[in-house]
Amino acid sequence: MTAGTGEHSSADRGPTLPERLLLLALDPEHGKPLNVPSHLRYGLAGGALAELERAGRVAEAHGGRITLCSPLPLGDPVLDSALAALPAPGKGRDIKARRWLQSAARGIDEACRQRLEQRGAIRRETRRALGLFRYERLAAGPVDLAGPARAHFKGALATGFGDPEDRMLGALVSAVRLDRKLELGRDRRSVRRDLKLLAREHWIARAVASAVFQDEAASAGGG
Repeated sequence: MTAGTGEHSSADRGPTLPERLLLLALDPEHGKPLNVPSHLRYGLAGGALAELERAGRVAEAHGGRITLCSPLPLGDPVLDSALAALPAPGKGRDIKARRWLQSAARGIDEACRQRLEQRGAIRRETRRALGLFRYERLAAGPVDLAGPARAHFKGALATGFGDPEDRMLGALVSAVRLDRKLELGRDRRSVRRDLKLLAREHWIARAVASAVFQDEAASAGGG
């Protein structure tokens, strides 16, 4: 987990927030996301953006826009890929958060997969559906990071998400509809309501939820 305040160190502190979200979202049996893949990608981009905000690299501008405070890299491949996807200072207006999430999501998803593969947490396997359509399966690797990620999430759930990074993780879980798939205990409806409140707290989580809602509306309308 990354440091709570100040600058990130180039030393590896373990899985970043977007990596933790991906670990939570992976179906260990089938090697694919439990929720809609495009929704998860928005969450991964949102998690990276939240880490950049905590490191002082970005901030919220007027109207839910992202302003770049510093382009200096952090030494983490996932976060630096997100940083590189932001407009350079002085080149036009600040970009709207939802628009950035939609444009940067695939690149950050790929960076998370590569990083978890490097950590030994997953093995990327190419398969074919019906012998025709290629898809990627994320099988469990020799290093179990998914188990600790799930255990940490359950602990945060039990203690009310007191840590700011855990609160953001809970917010993103709700924003990408992953709360519909995870084990949340007996009072599932109450927990999902609390997670939804977390998703409304932060501008990044709200932008992720907006991108998801836009996709759902387009799908329902046949667009």
